[in-house]
Amino acid sequence: MIIVMEPDALDSQISHVVGLVHDFGLKEHVIRGTDRTVIACIGDKRSVDKGALENAPMVEKIVPILAPYKVASRELKKEKTKIAIGPEKFVIGGDKVGVIAGPCAVENRDMILEMATILRKSGCAGLRAGAFKPRTSPYAFQGLKEEGLKILAEARKETGLAIVTEAISVETIEMVAEYADVVQIGARNMQHYPLLEAAGKINKPVILKRGLCATLDEFLLAAEYIINGGNKEVILCERGIRTYEGYVRNTLPLASVAQLNSMTHLPVIVDPSHGTGHAHLVPSMCRAAVAAGCDGLLVECHQDPEHALSDGAQSITPNVLDEVIVDINKIAEIVKRS
Repeated sequence: MIIVMEPDALDSQISHVVGLVHDFGLKEHVIRGTDRTVIACIGDKRSVDKGALENAPMVEKIVPILAPYKVASRELKKEKTKIAIGPEKFVIGGDKVGVIAGPCAVENRDMILEMATILRKSGCAGLRAGAFKPRTSPYAFQGLKEEGLKILAEARKETGLAIVTEAISVETIEMVAEYADVVQIGARNMQHYPLLEAAGKINKPVILKRGLCATLDEFLLAAEYIINGGNKEVILCERGIRTYEGYVRNTLPLASVAQLNSMTHLPVIVDPSHGTGHAHLVPSMCRAAVAAGCDGLLVECHQDPEHALSDGAQSITPNVLDEVIVDINKIAEIVKRS
């Protein structure tokens, strides 16, 4: 349920209500909006005396949350959550559509530093690359691990780009958070609940990718794990789902972007690289994703895709990325973004 406070409620009165919430054995999430503050109450509400809460000073009303995902719901918060990333505090969920690009994996220092400089000139908000790589085959390149994280940190220092990289286990998430600006939870791990709970305890924004076969309710409930753990800075990423179709690696359902925007206040970005698996389809899906209302793009870009250590087939070149950015600037204007 949601406790809606009066617009003029003081901090002391909000704290008093939070204390009552604790008295009933519930956990609170305080959301301060532009007009008023609301308090989401999470837990077993069977023993709650709603009258005691409604009679507290400056409580306007109590509203039940009907969605199974409570804190991520638009019922709790109408305004889009804005999440600042990186040294330059680029805002995901604001007026600007952010582009985060880079290779699938950190392959070596020179390649990453060169790519970071390219992305900086292109106007990207962040650099994405994996230091830890969850691969289907145990014989495939597994990433440079902490050495890769150090290279990414060096790229941030030289360019000011936000660093986005994946944590694949509970054991390594704190290490990843130490180096990264945004920690990614990949599609394979969307329902790795101990990892989601660990992501709730770090002090860094999290990009949560949709699972290969996950419904939107399951996707939002996975986000709820992170938020319920204490981390409210969750960015949802649509990266395609597995279907019977064979001409793409995954089917990219861009209708989910519009639907998620109506269901949740969390920012929504799109990964058209994993969503298609083919570089020639990525520019079209970038344009379509911006038109559908996404808050950002997560794109695989490589200087030499033919020799990439992973995902070369879906990686666009820097020249193509520049062309895409020109196009999406025009589309963003049409949908009242930039």
